[in-house]
Amino acid sequence: MKKSKEIFQVIKNNVMKQTAVEWLVETITKKYDKHFSTFYGAEIEQAKQMDKERIIDAYQAGDGDAYNLEETKTWAEQYYNETYGGDK
Repeated sequence: MKKSKEIFQVIKNNVMKQTAVEWLVETITKKYDKHFSTFYGAEIEQAKQMDKERIIDAYQAGDGDAYNLEETKTWAEQYYNETYGGDK
């Protein structure tokens, strides 16, 4: 548990990060087509949700201190929200 709390403290001191999906959408929109996100909005949202689930799953899998799976899921979601800004 101590390890997870230390990770959260480091995250709080960092600036919000971008997921790979967010970076890709931003890059394509800026470089090629300003309407990209309008045309592919549903697909982008699905990719963002899949990316969020992947990040949360990876956090849960890497938390060796966890004894309570529900608590670990809460920490994983908190990690995602603090690192990537929640439901973007």
